[in-house]
Amino acid sequence: MITDLEKIRNIGISAHIDSGKTTLTERILFYTNRIHRIAEVRGKDGVGATMDHMELEKERGITITSAATHTEWNDHHVNIIDTPGHVDFTIEVERSLRVLDGAILVLCGVAGVQSQSMTVDRQMRRYKVPRVAFINKLDRSGANPRRVVEGLREKLKHNAVLMQLPIGLEADHEGVVDLITMKAIRFEGDNGENPVEGDIPAEMLAEAEAAREEMLDAVSMFSDELMEAVLEEKATEEMIHEAVRKGVLSLDLTPVFLGSAYKNKGVQPLLDAVVRYLPSPLDVENTGVDLSNDEASIVIDSDSQKPLVSLAFKLEDGRYGQLTYIRIYQGTMERGSNIFNARTKKKHKVGRLVRMHSSDMEEIEKAGAGDIVALFGIDCASGDTFTDGSVDLAMSAMHVPDPVISLSINCTDQKAQANMGKALGRFVREDPTFRAGVDEESGETVISGMGELHLEVYVERMKREYNVEVETGAPQVAYREAISQRAEFAYVHKKQTGGSGQYGKVCGFVEPTSDGEEFVFNNEIRGGAIPVEYIPSVEKGFRQMMDKGRIIGFPVTGLAFTINDGQAHSVDSSDMAFQAAARGAFREVYPRAKPIILEPVMKLGVEGPAEFQGAVLKSVMQRRGSVIGTTEEDGFCQVEAEVPLAEMFGYATDLRSLTQGKAEFSLEFSKYAPVPAEVSEELKKKYADRRLVDDEE
Repeated sequence: MITDLEKIRNIGISAHIDSGKTTLTERILFYTNRIHRIAEVRGKDGVGATMDHMELEKERGITITSAATHTEWNDHHVNIIDTPGHVDFTIEVERSLRVLDGAILVLCGVAGVQSQSMTVDRQMRRYKVPRVAFINKLDRSGANPRRVVEGLREKLKHNAVLMQLPIGLEADHEGVVDLITMKAIRFEGDNGENPVEGDIPAEMLAEAEAAREEMLDAVSMFSDELMEAVLEEKATEEMIHEAVRKGVLSLDLTPVFLGSAYKNKGVQPLLDAVVRYLPSPLDVENTGVDLSNDEASIVIDSDSQKPLVSLAFKLEDGRYGQLTYIRIYQGTMERGSNIFNARTKKKHKVGRLVRMHSSDMEEIEKAGAGDIVALFGIDCASGDTFTDGSVDLAMSAMHVPDPVISLSINCTDQKAQANMGKALGRFVREDPTFRAGVDEESGETVISGMGELHLEVYVERMKREYNVEVETGAPQVAYREAISQRAEFAYVHKKQTGGSGQYGKVCGFVEPTSDGEEFVFNNEIRGGAIPVEYIPSVEKGFRQMMDKGRIIGFPVTGLAFTINDGQAHSVDSSDMAFQAAARGAFREVYPRAKPIILEPVMKLGVEGPAEFQGAVLKSVMQRRGSVIGTTEEDGFCQVEAEVPLAEMFGYATDLRSLTQGKAEFSLEFSKYAPVPAEVSEELKKKYADRRLVDDEE
């Protein structure tokens, strides 16, 4: 067990897709002697990078699941999670950042701040994760680190400060100049394993001195001692390191490091920066809720002597059953001890406790506060809190976005049907953004997720891991219904069936919510017109009707119900009667509130050669898209737009043919917006036709 919490670093490596995260992790593992041979993401021998341990990851050359590993550098214990860059797997980044203390934001030296860079940066801000930036791929043609730093400042609003200068760029990239020590560092050996310090090249000296002055100006804002020392020209390396660390921990400074992971340059100084500047578990305030005190917020101390509090942040079906990744926030977890699930109140025995290294593992006896480990055979869900039973606490939940796309799947074989059920059950437990269910009308199995690639990967995994061949229907967009104006209702539910009947009257109005909330229920009943015990029944009745709208059968959102009058009967009123009255009121008032259809609108980012900019813009316009902005620099262009998801199916193929395969794009859910009138009419007609067919059958 690691006892010195100051020496622990829990870090994530996050970036836009194809910025070199996995390649960087591979080099880190090599230089820390965790692996003895470097493998590439798209290895010629089919080996694939260490952290991409799934077959699909090796084939596609992308990271699909976050992978954890543990290594050591300068007497520090470093837990690393390599996260996916593709927005379809955004939950992997969310859950990793939820349990990490610090992060490395990797940026491409050519493309700079890309659309996914903005997404992961937003996620880091959500969880208040301090970060250092690493500008990678400086060996690539068109690399320009200063332009990337400007992008960090302008697009992401970071106080980004260069801590190094590159010695040469593109094919001439040799190493970096450290602006703190004012030494040139070159990376010698077959794999750059020997960083060698030397004098700064004479032609770079003036530039380095100017850059150091700029760096000291920015960094001294975080230390009065350093500011005085700079004025007296007595600044020491230790003072600078302390000031940078202070700026990083307060989220007010992003030190920027340079290199090329693929060419084995700049990785060791980055590791030095991780242990120097990123927080230990003691530097981070973790909060939970006290379940025994009305879920009051409580600070969880990083102390191994206190009662155990830990969070299951990721589940995986391993070779030996369910593998549960755990971050221990407080207390100690030992093999053979009992732990309690705060959600289910079930007791579990810790059979095997392991430290992960991608898909390999090392058995350990116990682990303490600040550590990331894994358990076997524990039945739980992603996001569950485990304690030792002496406290009733839970860690605050992570943000889980709603799915935006659905797909119907079916298999003909009975045995395959059972396997499909097993696969779906496992995937739903593992991934909170993946949903599976049966459509009531058609009886088909429907899976939902964050994008085409997300669902494609799960269909492929069913085939490979469960031997289930499934047929997929056309992708279905997750539309929503909403109302556009206020409307009043006064509805009486009256039913006589012999003996006591049913009676309930509800009056009030519906209106669109003002701040984007899905459902608001306001009780303005005065004088007991509806007895207080039936108010929850009215709310329940309204909520039941929100699941399926009346114009195209999709869930209703953004609706505020206010009840201000009503009537009850001393004998005939009941919970069921008022639920029925609320349902009837909804059916009556909904058409008068001018319902509209909302569609998911995606944020589209396209990057590629500037010569194809016109073709890309045209393709966006043809898909009902609106362009937010375009940038063009050094023959490279970026287009940002908002496009309805319904128009984006097959875009990958179209973009490839438009740009000779030289452009790439990313999609991310942005908002729900009303559909145009002609699309609305078409959707209504399709729904009416489908209902007609169902009625005839």
